[in-house]
Amino acid sequence: MKQFVPAILLGMAALIGIYSCTSTEQLQQTSTSTLLPITEIEQPYPDPRVGLQAGVFDAEETIWNLRMISTTPPPDDFIGSWGTDLAFKDNYAIQGNYNGFIIWDISNPESPDVVVDFLCPASQSDVSVYGDLLFVSGEGLGGRLDCGTEGVRETVSADRLRGIRIFDISDIHEPEYIANVQTCRGSHTHSVLVDPNDDENIYVYVSGSAPVRPEEELAGCSDAFPDEDPDSALFRIEVIKVPLANPELAEIVSSPRIFDDLEAPPTHGLAPEEQAVVDRAIEAGRFVANYGETQRIVNDGMVRNFLSQIVEERGGEGEPTEADSTLLRERLDDMYMEFMEERLAARGRGLDLGPNQCHDITLYPEIGLAGGACEGYGLLIDISDPVNPVRIDAVADSNFAYWHSATFNNDGTTVLFTDEWGGGTQPKCRETDPYEWGANAIYTIVDGKMEFQSYFKMPAPQTSTENCVAHNGSMIPIPGRDIMVQSWYQGGINVFDFTDPANPIEIAYHDRGPLSDDRLEIGGSWSIYWYNGLLINSEIVRGLDIFELVPSDFITENEIAASNTVRMDYFNPQGQPMFTWPASYALARAYADQLDRNRELDMQSIQMLRTGIDRAERTNGNEQTRILTELAAEMESRATGSANSNKVLKIAETLRELAEG
Repeated sequence: MKQFVPAILLGMAALIGIYSCTSTEQLQQTSTSTLLPITEIEQPYPDPRVGLQAGVFDAEETIWNLRMISTTPPPDDFIGSWGTDLAFKDNYAIQGNYNGFIIWDISNPESPDVVVDFLCPASQSDVSVYGDLLFVSGEGLGGRLDCGTEGVRETVSADRLRGIRIFDISDIHEPEYIANVQTCRGSHTHSVLVDPNDDENIYVYVSGSAPVRPEEELAGCSDAFPDEDPDSALFRIEVIKVPLANPELAEIVSSPRIFDDLEAPPTHGLAPEEQAVVDRAIEAGRFVANYGETQRIVNDGMVRNFLSQIVEERGGEGEPTEADSTLLRERLDDMYMEFMEERLAARGRGLDLGPNQCHDITLYPEIGLAGGACEGYGLLIDISDPVNPVRIDAVADSNFAYWHSATFNNDGTTVLFTDEWGGGTQPKCRETDPYEWGANAIYTIVDGKMEFQSYFKMPAPQTSTENCVAHNGSMIPIPGRDIMVQSWYQGGINVFDFTDPANPIEIAYHDRGPLSDDRLEIGGSWSIYWYNGLLINSEIVRGLDIFELVPSDFITENEIAASNTVRMDYFNPQGQPMFTWPASYALARAYADQLDRNRELDMQSIQMLRTGIDRAERTNGNEQTRILTELAAEMESRATGSANSNKVLKIAETLRELAEG
């Protein structure tokens, strides 16, 4: 007992000092939590996202636990061209577009201004920034080195750009095109890696998924398989080294083969609505081939080619006969398989082969890892040596059709992959579509291995005229929680909590009605990211949206205020930063709210903590230091009695930092 008395006295002294202006009645009134665990909070029902009226700039909208700050249409030269990905620098949002890129001044988020609309067509013009450099991807056949709008008609052309463009944006109002790095398969996406151990260079990882260009157009490009040509442009990524002092000297320095020894991933069949279309085609007498685990309707042009082959084989002339059609039905599966094998081989693929390219690679240099979303696999990659990344784990999933992008939680213990089933241009959020298809898959990382935990998909059924599937998003820096904002094309945007990776929960959303009720038109949110307190959305057709979180049963005002203390000078979607929170009263209160919500500390202690924080913030000088120091000591003494002692100790650390000024 002698050792225990001082602790009790210390606790009582702290309570007396902190509660000196608080009555017993007030304490009793606040001894019960007012925060529900997020698993007990009711979601809107019926879901207001269902049945929204169609329109382009006048579609019906619904919003929950967010505030729309502004929505701004694109400039004239970009209306009708798809908006793509975003990057951020200072007070600017840079939006890629198939016609080039747009630089928005978001200093006043209620009225963003177009600073630059740079016309430079390319597919798909994904963007990244570092310092005074802007990087833009180009993959399609029509991009020109001179940024001309006339395209490139020739099969082989010295005018074609497929790779990375580099711009000097030291004068943000006058971007200067200073260099390009051509690659054999172009750049569908890219990722900028800042090596913590290299101040002189940055590195750009390039993912190109197009067929290999002719060697006559770019020397050294080979579409042979690696066992035939060790220098093949297939089954590799490109690493570009950019000297910061001379970025015009940027060049490819390695082509890592991170796909070696991967077998063909498992696949899934057709969704119910797609199978119904096939069944109707069979009833109507259409030609339908069995291909792998699915059936495919053979288009009329392919049927004509197959019939021409049969006519030629029998030495006949003229139009195909009924007998030729009967023979085609007997041989259709084999002929279709042969056609597909030739087509896959031309793209460096095969039925028995794994992926030969990634779609996105998310780099997280602070933990030395990258997440590769690589068509048929999710990869975990060691990037501690930027020039020589090494695959350390790979996962596949029969529920995933196309591994598209990756996002880590802040401490690197969880990674989330998206499945862009349908390529982003198909309706994959219909009521009949399986929940696991076109969703996110969440994995924990244990000893360098990924362990599956759960799926998460935007839950509101969408129509057959709305392209909808999982797409790009980012972490929101709510301290102590894993919260992400994500785009779903015409499924809108949403925010969800995956702190418990086995049980993700939707906590906010915004959605518009379809562009059209009559036909499928491509649109919706391409990507949305958190940047310095704002949620900025690249709308494919409608321009730029800016949102902010608002307090709700799921996120408190204190948690939002703490997240807004995080500031970034720049942000790239595939270059993930590690968030750090400066000591603040909002941070301490946010942690207190979480202890309350999760029932991880008794309410008397939580109320003592909140009262002490309030008193300290109202005072200054020595009295403020005394209150903060005593409160920190008290929280340290109570940590062992908490179900989350680490969070209690984080509060104590925050209070001590505040006491030290």
